[in-house]
Amino acid sequence: MKKVILTYGTFDLFHIGHLNLLRNLKSLGDYLIVGVSTDAFNAQKGKRTVISFEERIDIVQSLKCVDLTLPEHCWEQKARDITEHGVSVFGMGDDWQGHFDGLKALCEVVYLPRTAGISSSALKHCLREIALAG
Repeated sequence: MKKVILTYGTFDLFHIGHLNLLRNLKSLGDYLIVGVSTDAFNAQKGKRTVISFEERIDIVQSLKCVDLTLPEHCWEQKARDITEHGVSVFGMGDDWQGHFDGLKALCEVVYLPRTAGISSSALKHCLREIALAG
């Protein structure tokens, strides 16, 4: 039986931390599904992306470790996707530790360590500083 892994993210300014997380999640099973937050959902969360949803989902789908991408429209979607896709493991970075423990009734939930020293927020901050200095 195929072991299906599921994760979600915005994946703006795609960087090595994103790639490490997705590779590590893929190593937990046979089939990796990645939900990519839509621009509308990010707006609801108070987030503004640099890269459009269409480009972000295309980048993620092009990775060897990713088998399927889905648009993420809302928080409640996670439970539906777990059931619909027969997910064995739901995984996120450890910056989300505890936030999705409610999904443990549906599948195993894991929080993997982030790559030290890298984040989209830090990259955006650096870009703002460069723009202000230039």
